[in-house]
Amino acid sequence: MKQHIISLLTLLCAAASSFGAIPKGYYSRLDGKTGAELKKAAYEIINPHTKVSSYSNLPSYFQTTDTYPQSMQWWDMYSNVKRYAPSFSGLNREHSVPKSWWKVGNDVEYTPAYVDLFHLYPSDGPANQAKSNYPLGTVDRTQKINFDNNVTLVGYPILGQGGGAQFVFEPDDEYKGDFARTYFYVVTCYQNLQWNNSYLWMLQRNEYPTLTPWAINLLLKWHRQDPVSQKELLRNEAVYAYQNNRNPFIDFPELAEYIWGTEVGTPFKVTEGGSSSGEPLLTAPVHDTTLDFGQVAVGQSVKAQLFFKGENISSPLSISMGGDDRSMFSIPDRTIAAAFVNAPGGYYLQVTYTPTQLGVHNARILIYDGGLTGSIYVYFKGEALEVPQLSRLTAREAADVTANSYTASWDEAPETIDYYVLTRTRYLAGGDVLTEEIESEDNSTVITEFDASTQESYSVQSVRLGFRSEPSNVVFVNHTGLSSIFVGQPLTIGSWPGLIRISVEAEHTDCRIFDTAGRLVSLIPVLAPPALELNLSPGVYFLTTDQHPEPVKLIAR
Repeated sequence: MKQHIISLLTLLCAAASSFGAIPKGYYSRLDGKTGAELKKAAYEIINPHTKVSSYSNLPSYFQTTDTYPQSMQWWDMYSNVKRYAPSFSGLNREHSVPKSWWKVGNDVEYTPAYVDLFHLYPSDGPANQAKSNYPLGTVDRTQKINFDNNVTLVGYPILGQGGGAQFVFEPDDEYKGDFARTYFYVVTCYQNLQWNNSYLWMLQRNEYPTLTPWAINLLLKWHRQDPVSQKELLRNEAVYAYQNNRNPFIDFPELAEYIWGTEVGTPFKVTEGGSSSGEPLLTAPVHDTTLDFGQVAVGQSVKAQLFFKGENISSPLSISMGGDDRSMFSIPDRTIAAAFVNAPGGYYLQVTYTPTQLGVHNARILIYDGGLTGSIYVYFKGEALEVPQLSRLTAREAADVTANSYTASWDEAPETIDYYVLTRTRYLAGGDVLTEEIESEDNSTVITEFDASTQESYSVQSVRLGFRSEPSNVVFVNHTGLSSIFVGQPLTIGSWPGLIRISVEAEHTDCRIFDTAGRLVSLIPVLAPPALELNLSPGVYFLTTDQHPEPVKLIAR
């Protein structure tokens, strides 16, 4: 098995710091617990934590967490392509546990899991596309392999694996333990998530064991065969400095056996990290933590939450603000009650960054009192840029259409952007409409679960500093042929809740809108450039004009 190669000095430093950085008492509540109660105790330790500033700024965090020591080469666990920071070209922000697997109500994204660095990694774009949202597994090498770049394999699973998924993703032997411990962390830290019923290949909708039996066997096997590496030790410390929580399966590799493996039923004993012994203890935020807001448009306000968690704090914590740019950062409180910090769920301090001038800005806070010995510094950092001017993109006709997938593509943005957002709309039987947003680092993405019985469409926007471009033209896709209703034609439809916008480049006459029963709903004698906005009751409609006699489907939301 390949080993991570790091300088002797780095190895010694990592070994010295791997437990030295764990606050005294951080893991004390694990003592004596077994099975489900042990997993719950781990969840209570790591679940409330500081959420990193935004999805857009993940590459700036990755420069600390996922580059080779003493190098700016990206540490990509999905390919052996050499790329160097700060350029993120060719890489994706990859959720190793696919975000399609969880949901909160109808929103799968805006949870701490969406930007949790413990399961987000820089990934080679083609490898990430091939991985899709498939489960981990061992690829059956006797059958056709879908993707193989000598690091990542995607293909049919061997007998007994996959949980019913058609394909599985198998990482290189060097990283199988890394992925196993990542999955152990996610199903523990987010055991409270409402997992999506469509993707329960490795998961169960419960707090324990959360993993299915075949997934437990696979992950434990990989965990045992590929022990914790120095890469993981270093990354654990780097993420801890941002999020103020740790991956306990890196700090205590044996913990997985006590929760799912050979030691289930045996009380766990914390052998490192000590216990609090009743003295005041602040486990979060970590001393010298940096709350990095990344790049922000000047004049905009961005909020972040700094997590506080302690035990036996005996009086209010005091906070003082300092630094040359402190006027651009604000906090609502200069004291935090001991009861808030000692509470099981901890306390979130809201920090706001409102840059009033261009440039990099820094400030710091000093945390003291509460019975603590000494004080803690937390640093704030942000960079203000001009408000971006984003061009409207042009979506291209879908390509590589198969029975259950196609490739959506669009012209590249001419200016610097963070990523693209593709809006996919599916028109289901009975008039129901299902819309989802898909992030893409590249100007194309593979769309799966393309149902032969339905029609769907897509449009795309670019994103920079939280701003979005105007939606592109809409491209329709179906199995009987492609209907790119606007490409090369001077008619564009935009749909938002309560609003339909019909954009034209030249005058159209005799615009007629019909409902699905063929009844005329609206007659517009002249459509003049640039656009007409109107309100329609929610439903499906069709539009024709003298210049565009082919019916165009409208979806009013």
